Amino acid sequence: MTGADEHTLEYGQRASVPSALARERHDHAASVLAATLEKRDATAFVHAGLERDPAIRYSCESLPDGRTAVAYDSTADEWLARSADVCDGHPAADLAATLTDRGCEGTILTPPHVPHDAALYLENAGFELASTDAIARARATKTAGERDRIAAAQRAASVGIRRAASVLADAAIVDGRLAVADGNGDTVPLTPARLRIAIDEAIVGAGAFPAGNTAVNPDTASSPDTDDAALRPDKPVVLAATPRGPTGYYGGLVRTLVVDSDGGRERRVHVAVTQSFRSARSLLTTGSASVRTVAADLEAEVRSFGFDDSDEIEATVSGIGLEPCEGPSDGSDEIEPGAVVRLDVAARVDETSRLRIADVLVVTDEGERPERLAAPAHSLSPAALLEQ
Repeated sequence: MTGADEHTLEYGQRASVPSALARERHDHAASVLAATLEKRDATAFVHAGLERDPAIRYSCESLPDGRTAVAYDSTADEWLARSADVCDGHPAADLAATLTDRGCEGTILTPPHVPHDAALYLENAGFELASTDAIARARATKTAGERDRIAAAQRAASVGIRRAASVLADAAIVDGRLAVADGNGDTVPLTPARLRIAIDEAIVGAGAFPAGNTAVNPDTASSPDTDDAALRPDKPVVLAATPRGPTGYYGGLVRTLVVDSDGGRERRVHVAVTQSFRSARSLLTTGSASVRTVAADLEAEVRSFGFDDSDEIEATVSGIGLEPCEGPSDGSDEIEPGAVVRLDVAARVDETSRLRIADVLVVTDEGERPERLAAPAHSLSPAALLEQ
């Protein structure tokens, strides 16, 4: 950035001093963009959209709601931003004029999904446009500040899941269903809705937002049980939390618990799924691997415990950050050192139940085992999870 000591970001008629996190992101993105612009013989990078667009939020901060345009001028090594509140017309038109005044000409790189109207303003100013995935590539690896924010959201998710485990561990069995004491000393059915509220309250208490993403048994729509039907002690209870922290970064955690397990297939599935995470971490220790390779390793490890093609197994791998699911997420994407990825594995237990676990890992340098961000143990028993 120009005036690196000041770390100012030009917002039209005003200047802003970005936070330490924004400075990190600017520097990281600038290193990727500068190399891309030089290779493509382009003069600048421009993106436009609403402030909720993750690529916009990644590139600038503290903008009001509405249309925004952001640019990286490689010649000046400077970030520029325009928002509707300081522009007479479209922010992209204002930004195009500014770039022209700076002597920029020729090709401008934009994300493939840049809005059509913004592209027209840039072309009308005399620029040629070409698409790039440079910002997506930059976002696929995280700065130290980003990792800290994701870890904080993950800690909130862990608090929520542990709260659910505590409720399940203390639940009584009444007429073959789970029940808990309410605030008046009465016993009430423990429903998915009641358990979800407990998770959300714990997440809020931990300083994050549930963001409408908390779910209990999210994959059992065909089950005769409903959101208002009491949970059964002998059936797996899938708990999924994807909270958003105050700075917009997400965590992602899934655990499966059984109050009164009789072993059998659910134990076998649990051992297979938990072992798949160990295998994937070992794979990522040896160096970068593609999303497809890691997902295939997770599934293969589960199947190695005697499950065949008729057994339903699902393994997904993706990045996590300003979105619950972001790059690397395409099968061919490489998971490079610095990536933060969410591994999610599910396998069918019976006609109405699945066992599912998800964790978030920070991929470090080759030869170093990826770090599992704050999360409770993989235990199937609620009481055992709370003890570890």
